[in-house]
Amino acid sequence: MTLSQSPATTSGPGQQRSVDAPAANPVPAAWAEYLAAARQLDGVRRDAATAAGEQARTVQAARDELAGVRTRLAPQEARLHELGVPPISLVPTPPELTEATRSMAGGPAAVLTAVRDARRWACAADDTLAARGLPRVAHWPSRPRNLLVYGPLGLLVPLFLAVVHLLAGASPVTVLALVLGLPAPAVAFGLGWLAVGRLFPPRPGERVERTPRFGALVCLIPAVVTTAGIVLAMLAA
Repeated sequence: MTLSQSPATTSGPGQQRSVDAPAANPVPAAWAEYLAAARQLDGVRRDAATAAGEQARTVQAARDELAGVRTRLAPQEARLHELGVPPISLVPTPPELTEATRSMAGGPAAVLTAVRDARRWACAADDTLAARGLPRVAHWPSRPRNLLVYGPLGLLVPLFLAVVHLLAGASPVTVLALVLGLPAPAVAFGLGWLAVGRLFPPRPGERVERTPRFGALVCLIPAVVTTAGIVLAMLAA
């Protein structure tokens, strides 16, 4: 009977094709989503690998810095013991340990920063110990610093000769003083050479910068000029 026929059988040819058409293929969309997720995962993996590598380099740098700080602290501790500093004064107090722990709580980067600060403090302590009470002068260039030692020693005998000549004039006393003053530059240089080593000792592994040629000139020139001036004054008298 025509009344019992379904709409699909009574529809036209165009409507029949639209009902029977297959659904859209989901594979390309799923593949595109898969590629996007794979790219995102690869980016995350690369970022994690970069962060891990940077963290490993930071940790290694902190270890190297720590080794250097320990190398500096060992001779400093021995030196302070020799100077009579009590051992308990060289041990950090609980508040200092707490503050150090708090400053390094930010991870390897914070630890590296703290260790580098400690290295700078250790270097400053080396300079202070090496200077023996002359921390500012110890940072000067070697020649101006050593001039403070060679200069006064080189002027002692010339000043003495000048005073003798002013008091005694062209007399045998002045001649005797000039003869005795001939080795004075060598003596002044030797004393200055020793004093520079005592006042400005080097850091561990370094040599004393005594500037011997400069020191010899500083000790010799005043003596030569003074002696020549006295001799010319005696000959002109």
